[in-house]
Amino acid sequence: MKKTRSIYALLIILLASMFLAGFYTGLNYSSVTSSQYTVRVATTTSLYQIGLLEELFSDFNNITGLNIKFDVLVRGSGETLRLLADGSACIGFTHAPTLELQYIEKGLIEKLAFFAYNEFVIVGPANDPANISSAENVFEAFKRIYIAGEQGLAVFVSRGDYSGTHIREIQLWNTTGLNPEGRKWYLKTGQGMIQALIIAENLGNAYTLTDIATYSKLKSEGKLVNLVVLKTDPVNLVNVYSMYLSKTPSCDNPYTWYIAYKFRDYLISRGQELIASRFNGLLNPVRGREELVGEIWKALTKL
Repeated sequence: MKKTRSIYALLIILLASMFLAGFYTGLNYSSVTSSQYTVRVATTTSLYQIGLLEELFSDFNNITGLNIKFDVLVRGSGETLRLLADGSACIGFTHAPTLELQYIEKGLIEKLAFFAYNEFVIVGPANDPANISSAENVFEAFKRIYIAGEQGLAVFVSRGDYSGTHIREIQLWNTTGLNPEGRKWYLKTGQGMIQALIIAENLGNAYTLTDIATYSKLKSEGKLVNLVVLKTDPVNLVNVYSMYLSKTPSCDNPYTWYIAYKFRDYLISRGQELIASRFNGLLNPVRGREELVGEIWKALTKL
């Protein structure tokens, strides 16, 4: 009897394994391809505004033969992570390592991949009233902006929207030991990167922190004339983009899992080629640098 039960147990495990293997490898040939399936996605504004996600989603459907509708919610990284945490979105793209780690440790999201990186830069007027271009690093540049602001020579435009860019800005201020909150020269827009850049452009004496991709896109379109890149810092201003999957009950179904992991596989293979060829100068693919980017991400979580 004991032997018979053992055989039955082995058969059940074998059949279950065969079913699951068949389901996950065959799902793309059944209901997902025969009808459109919708997945709610949340993303940081920069990836959407430069057109990356639209191209990736379109190419993904073309290459895989799937018919997935990606319903995209464009938010800052903080809001994107909140949407993943409450199940309002199932897939997310963010660039806020410190916040991401907090949600990972709470068991609310699962990291699927690092897939791109670029850098943050400080932009401002060409005459550079705070003289940040000669600063040793980004922390010294922020100190000089603070001093120039207090002297009535400059303004700093903050997104103030809990985005990845805003969170990095707060971390930089904290490192300097200076607090700009409530100062007349410190303007919080509560808007996306494009809007913050346009406001800084129109003010004439304003600085702001921006991802290089959004700035470069607006610059190439002729929308930014006065703002120039005044400070880069390859050590302290690396900007890592990651893909996450919500672990909430509303996203806990095999179709969503299948699409998420299928897109992850695409993103770290063919998607890397698309990033390199179509978004060169805006984003860098991580392929070949995965370990280094992972170490950078870990370092950024400690800021």
